[in-house]
Amino acid sequence: MGGYEFLIISVLKRALVAGTPLLLGTLGEIYAERSGVLNLGVEGLMAIGAVSGFGVALVTGNPWLGLLAAAVFGAILSLVHAFVSVTLKSNQIISGLALTMLGLGISGLWGKAYIGIPLTTKFESVKIPILSKIPYVGEILFHQDPIFYISVIAGIVMWFILFKTEVGINIRSVGENPLAADAMGVNVYKTRYVCVIIGGVLAGVAGAHLSLAYIPSWIEGMTGGRGWIVIALTIFALWNPLRAMLGAYLFGGIYVLQYLLQPIGIPPNILLMFPYLATLFVLLVSAQETFRKRMGAPRSLGVPYDKEEK
Repeated sequence: MGGYEFLIISVLKRALVAGTPLLLGTLGEIYAERSGVLNLGVEGLMAIGAVSGFGVALVTGNPWLGLLAAAVFGAILSLVHAFVSVTLKSNQIISGLALTMLGLGISGLWGKAYIGIPLTTKFESVKIPILSKIPYVGEILFHQDPIFYISVIAGIVMWFILFKTEVGINIRSVGENPLAADAMGVNVYKTRYVCVIIGGVLAGVAGAHLSLAYIPSWIEGMTGGRGWIVIALTIFALWNPLRAMLGAYLFGGIYVLQYLLQPIGIPPNILLMFPYLATLFVLLVSAQETFRKRMGAPRSLGVPYDKEEK
């Protein structure tokens, strides 16, 4: 294998790794927003997932238990947002921002004891028999860590559920017109709770990927704004899990390119700005009502549903 071929394979493979936490977080946010709940607390949820996953894996020596713990803590914290947004019908933006601050605060406090401690029982890359032998493609797609495979399967399954099943129709109807969905017998509150919790679970797992596979250690602030990129990717993907895969790996590639372009004189800080500039652009565009309608945003996104006002 030539030098250029090795470089291309290495970049593509690392782009998939870097895009995995973005994909997981985006999949969860898609379901939450499709049900009509905006969750700006993804950054905090990922931080909680990263520190809880690392802590449990360090104590038990089992990264799978760490992954499970991250999912549980993500679900518990997202339940707070669901209660405030759905039951109390409070402002979803304020609740989400508070969730981010809460998650970052708890993770920073909890993680002080883990700073500088390496994780020896991390998720290792797994070669898929036969498929990993395919030239080029095998090394890129079929020699990854288990969480990558989980994220790809989750993306396909969640797309199928959302667009090909009655459950998906109910979720989308709740996000579009909760009054009509309620009249058809769909439990709006239950649907929104479940979708927000699914988002919390996946955000927690996304954070765990950072501390258990991507960077097997705990560093305060290791989420690095990825939660905010997830919000933009949700819009970029047009609330479609399959498009989310493309967007997540594209942004993952930008992360990887900074290390390749740095030696030729481009400051890494300039390259690190690109994902966040793209995030700001997408969010600014999506703030316009006309563009939101054209992009197919859920019509009741961010709007609390009050059954008594029927």
